[in-house]
Amino acid sequence: QVQLVESGGGSAQAGGSLRLSCAASGDTMCLSKMGWYRQAPGKERELVATFAAVGDTNYADSVKGRFSISGDDTMKMLSLQMNSLKPEDTAVYYCVAYPEYCSGSGREYEHPYWGQGTQVTVSS
Repeated sequence: QVQLVESGGGSAQAGGSLRLSCAASGDTMCLSKMGWYRQAPGKERELVATFAAVGDTNYADSVKGRFSISGDDTMKMLSLQMNSLKPEDTAVYYCVAYPEYCSGSGREYEHPYWGQGTQVTVSS
């Protein structure tokens, strides 16, 4: 199994910056990819960014050029640097990890793992 613990977040004004971190423990050698999702009140959870390896990242169009995801090959720590924040970035942010390298080795590796979520609030 994989455990994810998020930190960071909080409040910022529009145009400001925040940094989120996600610490992974347990079967991290099973992880092929990690990422961040967010969910705003009354809206569905949406993908923010993913990290598969250094240089292999993807971003939602809404955050491109403003957010930067980073990690390393150990898949034990993931960060999301959020710059030029907008009120519409307000949401609960969740770290997610995909244990695809251990797929077929047990039911605990057949689904992604989620962190508990951390609130980000951006005021105008």
